[in-house]
Amino acid sequence: MKIAISSDHGGNNLRKEIMDLLDELQIQYEDFGPKTTDSVDYPDYAKPVAEAVATGKADRGILICGTGIGMSIAANKVKGIRCALVHDVFSAKATRCHNDSNIIALGERVIGPGLAREIVKTWLNTDFEGGRHTRRVEKIIELEG
Repeated sequence: MKIAISSDHGGNNLRKEIMDLLDELQIQYEDFGPKTTDSVDYPDYAKPVAEAVATGKADRGILICGTGIGMSIAANKVKGIRCALVHDVFSAKATRCHNDSNIIALGERVIGPGLAREIVKTWLNTDFEGGRHTRRVEKIIELEG
């Protein structure tokens, strides 16, 4: 599995924490930055992660900003992306099981690093259930046009 990961300035610290987790889990990832703590525009960092996932260059993506809201909105503008804003373990599992999410967005100002690590581990280790959920995901894909 290969992960694409990025943040804005409001998610830098949590992004580094999650990259440490990915290293511990021996999961390959590509860091799309930013390389600085200067203020940046989150859509500029959501786009390359979403495009990497949509084109298959990455299997899944992780986006982090202050709340996760802006990143999730921006990522979901890219065709083929199902990005879920997740701040609890139950939702992390549900969005994989039921929605086949391929990107999660986290908020550094909303959750701490310990919970973020549990969310990411759960999300990475949960499979899509298929079945009746496949029909629903297909309907989401149809909305993209």
